[in-house]
Amino acid sequence: MLISQSAGKFQKRKNKINLGEVEMDFAIPMVMGIVNVTPDSFYDGGKMEDEKVLLSSVEQMVKYGASILDIGGISTKPGALMVSTKIELERLLPAVHSIRKNFPDIPISIDTFRSWVAVRIIDEIGPIIVNDISGGTLDSKMFETIGKLKVPYILSHIQGTPASMQDNPQYNDVIREISNYFSDRVKKLTKFGVEDIIIDPGFGFGKNLDHNYDLLNRLDAFKVFQLPVMVGLSRKSMIWKALDNSPEEALNGTTVTNTLALMGGADILRVHDVKEAVEAVKIFCELKATVKK
Repeated sequence: MLISQSAGKFQKRKNKINLGEVEMDFAIPMVMGIVNVTPDSFYDGGKMEDEKVLLSSVEQMVKYGASILDIGGISTKPGALMVSTKIELERLLPAVHSIRKNFPDIPISIDTFRSWVAVRIIDEIGPIIVNDISGGTLDSKMFETIGKLKVPYILSHIQGTPASMQDNPQYNDVIREISNYFSDRVKKLTKFGVEDIIIDPGFGFGKNLDHNYDLLNRLDAFKVFQLPVMVGLSRKSMIWKALDNSPEEALNGTTVTNTLALMGGADILRVHDVKEAVEAVKIFCELKATVKK
């Protein structure tokens, strides 16, 4: 069976999530700006270690229309080696405090697979979204912790770990297998009392080029879960390998794939380039409005 009864719990599409006292509505797709405070991320590693550069970049994202900021302290690019919780927090804490102080109204997401990091950040600055690229597979306490914290959780799919995920990933049917994964893990999350779940099929996380484009082509299959869907396509290798260029040259390809994702039902675009993504959303919304007339 493709979808278990756990998906059936959400008979009506969940278009809103609660972040503390803030209600976030996905009637119009949102853009999540990527803020990497790491020295080794695949595209912008090391660019935001200086506070002035960080705040300038965030200011630009907010100006261009970012609805959420996703802050990460560990690179999860293919082959990336893990750093300690201590180092992750040393990178994250100054950044989140500075961003919260200077941009108090922007919702913050933390890109971490460690429950303790989520606890510490929430203790320091209040409610956040937890964006877990491992879907709880790298920390057995994550689901229980999210249930206790009562914060939104982005449930991502991954095959393997960042260090090994691109070592010849295999699927018989990528959509079926990811759907079964979501079915099982949404059920576990709801048992722990997690109410606000966003699903992310994990482009590039244990998928080859064909898997990624099959996923993009059939993204609407995940509508069955009636949950918001996030996609992270920005400047990834599925784009620049197909175009035979580089991450630095992959902005146009990113905009194309983001637009295709919107047409497939994406509710959040996680991007490095906020302005272009917001423009894609605006054009998509114009198209949808015309179709409804």
